[in-house]
Amino acid sequence: MDFRGQTIIVTGASRGIGAAIARAFAAEGANVVVNYLQNQEAAERVVAACKASGGDAWAVQADVTDKDAITRMVDTVAEEFGWIDAVVNNAFRPYAFDPDNRKRFDELDWTDYSQQVDGALQAVYNLCHAVVPVMKKRAKGSIVNVATDLVARAVVPYHEYTTAKSALVGFSRTLAAELGPFGIRVNCVAPGLVYPTDASRGTKEAVKDSIIAQTPLRRIATPKDVAGPVMFLASDWSRFMTGQMLYVDGGLVMD
Repeated sequence: MDFRGQTIIVTGASRGIGAAIARAFAAEGANVVVNYLQNQEAAERVVAACKASGGDAWAVQADVTDKDAITRMVDTVAEEFGWIDAVVNNAFRPYAFDPDNRKRFDELDWTDYSQQVDGALQAVYNLCHAVVPVMKKRAKGSIVNVATDLVARAVVPYHEYTTAKSALVGFSRTLAAELGPFGIRVNCVAPGLVYPTDASRGTKEAVKDSIIAQTPLRRIATPKDVAGPVMFLASDWSRFMTGQMLYVDGGLVMD
């Protein structure tokens, strides 16, 4: 894929899946905005890796749940580059995929759900609200939202996380229907368990083995596995796709 001259914003890109996505875009020549919340040093390492691979990159600190901060980020990027071709909403509120220590339903308060909704949905709303007017000016753009295959198959019942990501899927499809006439596409990538990441650090080997045994491709996804489908949805190769969800889990979910 050729992303030379294109400007891509990746949220939560200082580590894990976001970092892999940022590096992959840069390797294809993109100008990548590496959004991060706190760890500037990690973000700058991603920027260095992006530049070393042949693209360009820029670390921008902004809390995705802060609408004003995200608006400033988008305005700055649009002023610097003139346009924004794609955004990848990867950032989410920290969550530990630890089946043994997860909260059961009767232990959850509504605040547990609302915190995840703010992280998964409000964050995406903020960036979409800021970037859509920029994309409308060119009648072109791609929004890729990172969901989860748990919305289709709750291998482990992570109640609040999965509920928030389910809301994200509904949001994405509704937005796709509205923005299609403006040349803006909205799609989702739904990974299964991805390892290694900070979120999956606490996942026990027995759980990983169980998931692998149920997965036709017989392994767990790595961050690089997610990058390819994201890039596909951001590229012209998928120019007639919108409102879709690609499962990236080795066949655990087949839809």
